[in-house]
Amino acid sequence: MHAITRSGWIEVISGSMFSGKTEELLRRLRRSEIAGQSVAVYKPAVDDRYGETTIGSHTGRQWEATVVDNEGDGPLDILDNDPAEVVAIDEANFFSEALVEVCNALADRGSRVIVSGTCQTFRRQPFHPLPQLLATADYVDMPPAISSACGVTAPLHQRV
Repeated sequence: MHAITRSGWIEVISGSMFSGKTEELLRRLRRSEIAGQSVAVYKPAVDDRYGETTIGSHTGRQWEATVVDNEGDGPLDILDNDPAEVVAIDEANFFSEALVEVCNALADRGSRVIVSGTCQTFRRQPFHPLPQLLATADYVDMPPAISSACGVTAPLHQRV
């Protein structure tokens, strides 16, 4: 919580696939846990790549998460839980627009909200609701991926 404003804030980690978004999210969660802060992690019901109730990175790191219905008003269920000091939401691009309202409400309650997701498709089209979250975020990180073909930075992912 900010000492002066007595409110929380929103951090967005966005980039293309394989840019390390979830790895950065997990790093921040580990640091919050070391600091003794309460942590709550959420993931969309549609994402079951690392197990039903787990978020994970391509490097093998994982964290237990609460599954939330990603469609319609599903993200609003996050507000029904006890507010944690740190709230993390992975794969935000799979959630409905209601996620923006949820993140703002959590920050207003005093939580540090960390959101990760892809903000654009491989065609550079907006991947909602990330553009709205980027516009309202207090802090934004956009790590680029590295091309496995030529080794240069890759701001977009390629559909194969």
